[in-house]
Order: sequence, then C-alpha cells, then structure tokens
Amino acid sequence: MASINVLPVKHKKKDDDTYPLAVRVTINRKSSYKYLGHYIKLKDWDEAKARVRKSHPNSVRLNNLIKKKLTEREDVVLESDSNRLGFSASQIKKEVDGEGRNTTFFQLGEQYISDLRKAGKFNQANADEPRINIFKKFSGSELRFTEITEGLLRKFKTHLKSQENPVNETTAMNYLVVIRTLFNRAITDRIVEAKYYPFGKGGMQIKFPESIKIGLEEKEIKQLEETKLNVGRGQWHARNVFLFSFYLAGARVADVLKLKWSDVEGERITYRMGKNNKPVSFKLPAKALAIINLYEDVRQGEEDYIFPELKVADPNNPRDVHRKVRNANSALNKSLKRLATDLEIKKNISMHISRHTFGNISGDKIPIQQLQKLYRHSNVSTTIGYQASFMSKDLDDALETVIDF
Repeated sequence: MASINVLPVKHKKKDDDTYPLAVRVTINRKSSYKYLGHYIKLKDWDEAKARVRKSHPNSVRLNNLIKKKLTEREDVVLESDSNRLGFSASQIKKEVDGEGRNTTFFQLGEQYISDLRKAGKFNQANADEPRINIFKKFSGSELRFTEITEGLLRKFKTHLKSQENPVNETTAMNYLVVIRTLFNRAITDRIVEAKYYPFGKGGMQIKFPESIKIGLEEKEIKQLEETKLNVGRGQWHARNVFLFSFYLAGARVADVLKLKWSDVEGERITYRMGKNNKPVSFKLPAKALAIINLYEDVRQGEEDYIFPELKVADPNNPRDVHRKVRNANSALNKSLKRLATDLEIKKNISMHISRHTFGNISGDKIPIQQLQKLYRHSNVSTTIGYQASFMSKDLDDALETVIDF
C-alpha cells in the first residue's frame, strides 16, 4: 500500500532555520522524495493538516502546488494498482517527473553495455556493443524508440545482408535480438509505450535458422589421446585442456581455466558455471584425473589454478580475468588447429568443439534427462534441441533399411 504525503524534510535544515518542502512516496517501507524547491519555517507548517499556514506570505500558492503534486502521484499510484504494474516509490517519481521519456535508443544502449560490464558479463558486452554501433551508423542519427518501426528493422536487416561484407542469417538475427532487448527494457522503464513494439506477432519476427554443429568422432578423440607430444609444449597443453573439457561433458573453456585445486576433493570436482552461475559437481573420470595430475608439480597451494593461464591474472579484477581467458582461448585454438593439421583431422577443432564432440559421441547413448543435468540446461527442450544435430544414427539406419534392396 502506497503512502503519499508532504512534509518539511527536517534533516535538510538550512542556516536560516528553514526546511525544504518535499512530497514523499513510501511503498514497502522504501521512500522517494520530490523536493518542491521551496523552504519554510516549522512555525508556518500545519503538520496535522499537511499544509502551509496562512502565516506564510505565499501560503495559497504553496498549498496549490502541494495539491497538484499530490494529485499527480495519486494518479500514478492508481494506474499502477489498476494495471498491476507494481511500481516502486522511485518508479512513481520517475513516471511523474517524466524522467527517461526523452531517452534515445542509443543512450539506453550505452547504459545497457555499462550495466553488462558492471555485472561481469564481458563476452555479451563485447558482442553487443559493436552491434549497437553498427545500427547507429546505419540510422545516421539518434533514434527515438517510436522511430524504430518494423519497416526500419527490415531495411536494417537487408543492409546487413547486402553490404560489402554481408552477414549470415544467424548473425542478422543476433543484431535484431539486441534491438529487441533494448526495446523491452525501454517499455519496462516507461520510456516508450508497448503499442510501439515492432517485434512479435504482426511485427518483425526473429527466427534463428537451424545450426549445424560438428563434433569429433570417437576415432578422432582416440587419435588425440594416443598421439605422443612433447611435454610442456603448446600442442601438448592445448590437447590436455581440450580433452579435459570433453571429459567434463564439454565444459566451457572459461570454466575449465578458472578451476582451482580447491575445487577438487578426492575424485570429485565442484564449481559454478560462469554463464549461469549454476553449481556443477562431477565425479572426475580417470582420464580427467590423469590430466590434472600432469600439472601437480607446478601447484602452488589450494587456491592456485589447475591450468596455468590465469596464474598471472588479478583475481580481484574481473575484466583482467576475462581478457586473459579470451587470449588463452585464442592461443589454445591456434595450437589445436596446428595439431589437427598434423594428425590430418579435417574438422575445424576449437575449444568450443569439445562441447559439440560430447554431444556427438553421447548421441542416443544417454537418456535425455541425464544429458540435461550434465549440460545444466534449465529445460529439457533446450537439451533436445541441442542434441538434435547429433542424434542421426537412427535416421541413417532407417535410410539404409529402405534403400538396401
């Protein structure tokens, strides 16, 4: 229940014994204040009636101002309650004052990127920032949200796919997703009305094409496992990190590189996934234990990283950690590509392919519910969609059955 009243704010007393008048809105014990720009002495304030006494020379004008400000806030509270918007005290203040309504798309975009970086989501920030900048270059000017129409979005998509270096359909959709994200945020922040939303039914549709995921096969993994490499060299280390990731159901490279010896207890490893902060706990397969034992001789305590890439990173600086993970991933991928060439593996091997490899080899060997837990997907439908690219053996066998005559 909202409480709205006017009062002289007593902790803001001036040297002349006057106090600023403010409208206070309180919801769930949290308050916001709107200062009216006028100061009065306590002797001129009727606390019981919440109005300025006639002893003040501008009492009529001030009381009319107070009534106006109270009515404005009462109207917004009524709208919030009627439409179940659940406004907070600060949101009511912004709504009444019109704060944010003149915010342009690109101004909100700057705030969005800043918020991502503050939250430590550097990968997403680094991906989305150039997308916003390219949309700005295309538009040629600041855009109000009401100017972002379905027609403009279709022209932008055509521009992306017809420029000198055209993008594919998936990349074009990723551009539109950023615009949609900012538009939804603008609606939530009351910057623009929902009726101007250019996406969804009757508007711009965002549909990603089915992607082709190619992982290594069992024989190629065995090639990696059995190949003798010079201990301590780049290809040796890259092979170890790739296989360790594969043995942990295709754990992401950032999660692998951030693992510490303290995460390992006996034969079990426990950590939190960086992408969604979900807890993970595995009994380490013997092959995975054998890999981390190779790094035991350079261990510098329980809080030391298992793999060497982050030993020189500042653990209190998320941006530094992110930068070193990104650089390490690039170096590992280069070594993996050289190794694949030496082994005459024709597929494009990278750290990310370890995840696809696990999906490819697991195929239909593991119940989908167990795969969901291994991948830490929130919904089994996500797992089904992910595995769809790999579970082709039954289809291959069915095809052979039909044409084998």
